[in-house]
Amino acid sequence: MLNKNIETFIACDAEYEEADIVLFGAPFDGTTSNRPGTRFAPRAIRTESFGLETYSPYQDKDLTDMAVFDSGDLDLCFGNAERVLNDIEERTATILQAGKLPFMIGGEHLVTLGPVRATAKQYPDLHIIHFDAHTDLRDDYMGEKLSHATVLRRCHDILGDGRIYQFGIRSGDRSEFRWAEEGHVTTNKFNFNGLEEAIKEIGDKPVYFTIDLDVLDPSEFPGTGTPEAGGVSYMQLLNAIFTVCQGVNVVACDVNELSPTYDQSGISTAMACKVVRELLLALKK
Repeated sequence: MLNKNIETFIACDAEYEEADIVLFGAPFDGTTSNRPGTRFAPRAIRTESFGLETYSPYQDKDLTDMAVFDSGDLDLCFGNAERVLNDIEERTATILQAGKLPFMIGGEHLVTLGPVRATAKQYPDLHIIHFDAHTDLRDDYMGEKLSHATVLRRCHDILGDGRIYQFGIRSGDRSEFRWAEEGHVTTNKFNFNGLEEAIKEIGDKPVYFTIDLDVLDPSEFPGTGTPEAGGVSYMQLLNAIFTVCQGVNVVACDVNELSPTYDQSGISTAMACKVVRELLLALKK
């Protein structure tokens, strides 16, 4: 049993027992290699969500017709990445064991490893669909195995070959691309081409869906720690989210890497809120 957060994402105020989806924040950016600040994202997204309508004209769905419980942010230890991941894994496992879908708001991308650990234990045939500007496939970053630059490599350690599909990738070390090309990971560069083929390959297998918001072009979404030119548009991202949620069995998900202080206009935070709203609604079959 989890306690309800005082300030929730808009309309995500159902009781825990009746909820199908449980939100929680993972405010951690302890391994960020460029510009820190993603620890502030979960709170900013909740606060700014009240600038949105609960209704989506894109999907003709309304958050008020769903049962979503917001359990608030985890109280994470910033000096110990493994302890942070253990806390996130424990929260995810609690939600999964209650028969609910965990929806995490990061935080830097390393936080994804926590729920993937828990979800893979619940679903041994788990697959990952990963939207990002970066491969995140380094075996280590400056000697560190746990980093936002290594998170998908650590996920591969759990899942093995052929179960991770990446889209929007346009940055990474040459060795990461070469390693992926050896058949370990399916990496689709620059856009969402190949998404429908990946969905067919996955079939009815359970999917962890992770969205790094720097997949968006920084001209639209500058509020992130490692902006990369040449990204997708908001509408391209939205349509890809709909394609994933309609095509596969998403059993857990996250949205990460908003760093609100790098966009004083607030536009990036507003866009992140909208991505969260649309993903929540798309998860309702």
